[in-house]
Amino acid sequence: MITIKSPSRLHLTLIDLNAQLGRVDGGAGISIESPHVIISAEKSDTIEVMGDSFLAERMVSAVKQVLPEGEGISLKIEEDMLAHVGFGSGTQAALSAAAAVNDIYGLGMSVRELAVAVGRGGTSGIGVASFEMGGFIVDGGHRFIDKGSFSPSSASRADPAPVLFRNDFPDWDIVLALPDTTGAHDAKEVNIFQKECPIPLNEVQELSHIILMKMMPAIMEQDIEAFGYCINHIQNIGFKKREVALQHQVVKDVMTLMQDNGAYGAGMSSFGPAVYGIVENPEDAAYLQEDVQELLDKTIGGKVLVTRANNTGAEIRRV
Repeated sequence: MITIKSPSRLHLTLIDLNAQLGRVDGGAGISIESPHVIISAEKSDTIEVMGDSFLAERMVSAVKQVLPEGEGISLKIEEDMLAHVGFGSGTQAALSAAAAVNDIYGLGMSVRELAVAVGRGGTSGIGVASFEMGGFIVDGGHRFIDKGSFSPSSASRADPAPVLFRNDFPDWDIVLALPDTTGAHDAKEVNIFQKECPIPLNEVQELSHIILMKMMPAIMEQDIEAFGYCINHIQNIGFKKREVALQHQVVKDVMTLMQDNGAYGAGMSSFGPAVYGIVENPEDAAYLQEDVQELLDKTIGGKVLVTRANNTGAEIRRV
């Protein structure tokens, strides 16, 4: 039997939804320790996924794409994560299940090959790279001629984007708020891409400048003030600005509260509603966690936790 523990990810922003240069998507993100998916797996005569989780269907589908003909596998979901809140749960579920088959049957497939097989990473490469190696990641998107449209990963069959930059994320605490609502997904998400894209070129250029010349150096130099500036700034430009505008007011209020009460930077992951704040130490994280939890308790409900980056990727162990 093996166990697989996969990280979740914060998707900071998509970079280019203009495509004038012939490429589309691109993104920046952080792999995080919690929440996470943990599964156990062993050979079986049939395909079986145990555990009362929305992830089960995704895992069954993924297993069928890579399982050798005539073979079976039994998976048990030990821990899962919320769906449609901004953590990339679908990618982690699919890759965990496929990686279990890969390991148990000795298929020798790379993480990228598994992602292609199970159809993940068609818009953002952050989730696939988080599973593979963790850390802070910037990916280069896709050739627009290959993808053919502005669309989310759930509606795209493009291969995972190439990783342009990967570095360990500094030892900063991340306060993670989960307001009791859900982000856009499925048909609604597709419709938003179609309505809002292409993004004006000047916004894409500004965002690219910020990421290349401020955010990436801030990670290399462990400059939390500069990194926080970037996080705050990108909430107001490009596709992220459109994502934020569609949120429940409390999601926006949580970001403002974090920015005003100790976080160097605060933003929304993917289509939300998960909001993250970057702080320097556990003491600041505890104070901010308390303040944000109080806001959620007074409004729509939800929970707040403190996590850190995952700089290693998924963990596979034999038991």
